[in-house]
Amino acid sequence: MKKLLILLTLTSFISKADEGMWMPQLIEALNIKDMKKNGFKLSAEQIYSINKASMKDAVAIFGGGCTGELISNKGLILTNHHCGFSSIAALSTVDKDHLKNGYWAMKANEELYCKDLTVVFIKRIEDVTTKVIANLKANYSEVQKDSAIKATIKNLEIQAKKDSQYDAFIRPFFYGNEYYLFITETFKDIRLVGTPPESIGKFGDETDNWVWPRHNADFSMFRIYANKDNKPNEYSENNVPYVPQHSFPISLKGYEKGDFTMVYGFPGRTQEYLTSYAVDLLMNQQDPIKVKLREKRLAIMEADMKFNDTIRLMYTARYAGVANYYKKWSGEMIGLKKSNAVQRKQQLEQEFLNSISGDVPKKEKYSTLLNQFKKIYLEFAPLSKQYDYFTECLWGIECFKFASTFQNLFNELKKKQVGLDNKFDKLLNDTKALIPFKNINPETDKKLCAAMLTIYAQDVESAFRPPYLDSILTTYKNDGQSVANFLYSNSNFTNNKKAKLMLDDFEKNYQLYERDPLFLLATDVLKYYQKTVIPQVNYFELQITELQKEYVKGLRENLKNKKFYPDANGTLRVAYGKVDDYSPKDAVQNLHYTTIDGLVEKNKMGIEDYYVKPRLLELYDKKDFGNYVDKNGKLRIAFIASNHTTGGNSGSPVINAKGELIGTNFDRNWEGTMSDINYNPAFCRNIVLDVRFTLWMIDKYAGAGYLLNEMKLVK
Repeated sequence: MKKLLILLTLTSFISKADEGMWMPQLIEALNIKDMKKNGFKLSAEQIYSINKASMKDAVAIFGGGCTGELISNKGLILTNHHCGFSSIAALSTVDKDHLKNGYWAMKANEELYCKDLTVVFIKRIEDVTTKVIANLKANYSEVQKDSAIKATIKNLEIQAKKDSQYDAFIRPFFYGNEYYLFITETFKDIRLVGTPPESIGKFGDETDNWVWPRHNADFSMFRIYANKDNKPNEYSENNVPYVPQHSFPISLKGYEKGDFTMVYGFPGRTQEYLTSYAVDLLMNQQDPIKVKLREKRLAIMEADMKFNDTIRLMYTARYAGVANYYKKWSGEMIGLKKSNAVQRKQQLEQEFLNSISGDVPKKEKYSTLLNQFKKIYLEFAPLSKQYDYFTECLWGIECFKFASTFQNLFNELKKKQVGLDNKFDKLLNDTKALIPFKNINPETDKKLCAAMLTIYAQDVESAFRPPYLDSILTTYKNDGQSVANFLYSNSNFTNNKKAKLMLDDFEKNYQLYERDPLFLLATDVLKYYQKTVIPQVNYFELQITELQKEYVKGLRENLKNKKFYPDANGTLRVAYGKVDDYSPKDAVQNLHYTTIDGLVEKNKMGIEDYYVKPRLLELYDKKDFGNYVDKNGKLRIAFIASNHTTGGNSGSPVINAKGELIGTNFDRNWEGTMSDINYNPAFCRNIVLDVRFTLWMIDKYAGAGYLLNEMKLVK
């Protein structure tokens, strides 16, 4: 019986084939045998190489928060519609609404330059752990260690960039047990090539967000431009399409259940090795607070966005950003409870202690460590609440954030008045350029202010409020609407006309504006949280990171039969799994793919989120599906697989066993959003846009089939 218990304990630690976000340069050592066992046909070097062209050369950080993949030798890059959303919105006006109507460049000079959009490629990855920790001393505190590590990292990054055309950054892995250097190449001349109308790109919108089954064509296409030497360059009419080392061939064959799939991209953040105490705090305090506040903000924005198109364009990108994680956190709470995440973490902790029970000093060490976790999370919980009410509540009011930025303007003016070097004139001109407020509707922001202050007054005790805010709330008997009425009636920071007049005579009457009630309140709020709450939060997070470092080190050293992958941190990763269906609840079985038939059925429901333009329905009625159908004559839209993904994987290429593109990753199922903390292969699924539907949209819907001529299509 004892041997059986040990066997069961060890078996629970074995990684599932579908789980993990693996570092590409370690695939040969850790994963390639398992990948081939599951059907992969290529070598590890074809995934990642610094000496030869490989898949890594076709995968990029798109826009700072997504992934994109090259699909031609002319710099054509494919990503999600929601990844290109803000750039498309910036190119849109009421008269030329590319978000609403879609856009397709029919020739090169119609491709639209996207200001501030970047695409970043990884050139190589290097283990620099020894160098980063070389200067640490045994008697350093956590703060001293953190400071020394940051200084060393900064120097190493500077050295890596010296006399080079490349950039560099270093990230910690396994909570600082390892450090890796990433050498990167950044392209800044990126142009919009094509995007479907948002009614198709966002078909289902918030109704279907984080949900399976899905029927939206979540893609957009851009082109990377370089100078004549094929190197990054600022925007120029003389730039030419970038010629990459590798671009993905595109499979027209498709996939079936059980087929191997691989996701290559830049997942943002996971926390797979949290303790039960951390998961308990997240599930029962942090997520509920953030969901509650975002739900209220979304309701206010949505009501005003329906009022007219000007407000809709002002808030569309912001609304999408707020809504995305609102629904993610909602699903995460449910998924963590459904999977008994706290209990599973507790079981893992006990199993870990059992695995080292024969080593008394080691067991005492890690028992003490877990007790430290318990104590620190009890102390951290009230601070975490304060921080969330600052970021999600008070700083959800746009005019608060805008008014607080004027502190720098006042500081620079005072330097100018006493003859010190200053940046006042430049800052003043930069601020004037923000007027009129292009992305803030004063009435909408006033409603947000009233709602957020009302909730804040109800949920945050007086002792934990910034002094000036507390005095105003007390004066108005904790009535957020009355406070908002006072602020927005008496401030120069909420009205375009007043703001313009203020800036025109700012230097002359700055003392008057320094007494502006909204400026006083915003700066009081910011200073309070920056001085009172955020430093303590940072201190606790340093302590927690140090404990996590020791905990994860213990897991890795003692659970020899488990392959450990580092948490996602925005760096290049490989995940692999299989096309697979799943059962979200009793008596329900979800198929592994959807078709255009389902889109049309949803459209007939008459729900606003399921509207599509007539052209798509006309093509459907004609059954004009071209060569993009499956073997049964169905035009598939999306499919699901068991790859371990998270935010940042949006836009990632989904690749078959031969290294061919079969789809673009764009979401996860709602039941599986807790995979950032507690991956469960039974029902965690990534959602993928079938590349054949993308091609159909380009060819048949948009009439931009010329783009297919530069792609390598594999039949």
